[in-house]
Amino acid sequence: MKLAVLVSGNGTNLQSIIDAVNDGTLRGVTISYVISSSPDAYALKRAERHNISTVIVERKKMPAILTPIFKSVDLVVLAGFIWVIPDELLDIKPIINVHPSLLPFFGGKGMYGDRVAKAVLDAGMKVSGATVHLVTKDIDGGPIIMQKCLEVRDYDTPDTLLERTHPIEHEILVNSIKLMSEKEYKIVGKRIVFP
Repeated sequence: MKLAVLVSGNGTNLQSIIDAVNDGTLRGVTISYVISSSPDAYALKRAERHNISTVIVERKKMPAILTPIFKSVDLVVLAGFIWVIPDELLDIKPIINVHPSLLPFFGGKGMYGDRVAKAVLDAGMKVSGATVHLVTKDIDGGPIIMQKCLEVRDYDTPDTLLERTHPIEHEILVNSIKLMSEKEYKIVGKRIVFP
């Protein structure tokens, strides 16, 4: 399975995928491209260290640049990519996203990073977590592949909650890629199942 991984920042989710490819957890998976919304994203350095082709994309040029890339891979992974994928790209190949909350809660337009963690804390939640889902026109509303919970501590701040959520994101993102690389899936309601 060939992946295109889309990033915007530090790239810790990308690094978890790279590590899983290198240690054999993701057997038969290769990262063909790392695509960034920012030329300054540290994720690009992570990709370059592992000889992975990198592309920097401007928002208005996304369809033109990404269409041939998406056609050349088997799965597209949004790993901290903060832009919404244009509708015309959604049906080329499956696209998955990792989100730092238990969707359908605290998702949607403008909900990413510490904004999500702040919303979780402001709502008084006692649990949070992360979700990997299929990307559809409904922002953060696509069928769910995998979720994992995390207890919200009494003195969590948005930064500490987000920091504790990262390892969960890494784990379920890698596990979701593994499932999708090894098994057929079908959509049943708002869930992805692997018969």
